[in-house]
Amino acid sequence: MPIVAVVKGERSFDTVERAVNLAGGLKHLVDRPVLIKVNFITRKTWDTGATTDPMLVEALIRILKPLTKVAIVESDATLTNADKAFEATGMIDVCKEYDVPFINLRRERDRVSVGVSGYDALSEIEFPKIVMESNIISAAKLKTHAETQVTLGMKNMFGLIPDKFKGKYHFKGIEKVIVDINSVVKPAFTLIDGFVAMEGRGPVNGDPVKMDLVIAGMDPVATDAVAAKIMGFEPSKIYHIARASERGLGNIEDIEVVGESIEKVKRIFRR
Repeated sequence: MPIVAVVKGERSFDTVERAVNLAGGLKHLVDRPVLIKVNFITRKTWDTGATTDPMLVEALIRILKPLTKVAIVESDATLTNADKAFEATGMIDVCKEYDVPFINLRRERDRVSVGVSGYDALSEIEFPKIVMESNIISAAKLKTHAETQVTLGMKNMFGLIPDKFKGKYHFKGIEKVIVDINSVVKPAFTLIDGFVAMEGRGPVNGDPVKMDLVIAGMDPVATDAVAAKIMGFEPSKIYHIARASERGLGNIEDIEVVGESIEKVKRIFRR
């Protein structure tokens, strides 16, 4: 039975570290370099609810850097330059302080094509080689999404695709593509930033919601399912979460929730 940690607390290293430890810790990741995949879909700062909080990433770096190589990664989106978002969000200061590189995956020319077994939308996906050679932490945001209902740990993995113009994947069925991506590159750990979340017109233009939460787990499906329930969504009715469970990528039920209960922290997010 997968464990998902739900920790409520002030915006601090301690809150993040408690969530990580309750979810089982990160020592299982030290066999390879670790890429922390952030959500930089816009240049808006963390307190708008749109982007990953640099403090949460800093907490991860503090845990991981003594154990293995660490880098922060994101790729350009159709309307966003990841390098500019890296500066505007304040993540650049964290990387400078800890001497950790930021990698814009769009600029990675060494790439590999990977076949997708039992695919829903993509029979083959091209990833930067560094992605396939590393353990991935999905450092996601707790947000609503106009197309996928929610954008959490699994949706965050969409940004590992190095193409700037990602609209073509939306035409193929974005939720199906999300499942295919996670079937090939399954995050080794998911950490969802809910210090300030977003409701309404997510993933960029919604309204911030102060939740003071961190949600963490090794099972990406279970972690997203718990996060969705906290937002007032039924995971079985969110295509990419339900389909990922059907394809054996994780559990949508029979989850051990530690820390706070779902009911205690639940808030119905505006769609």
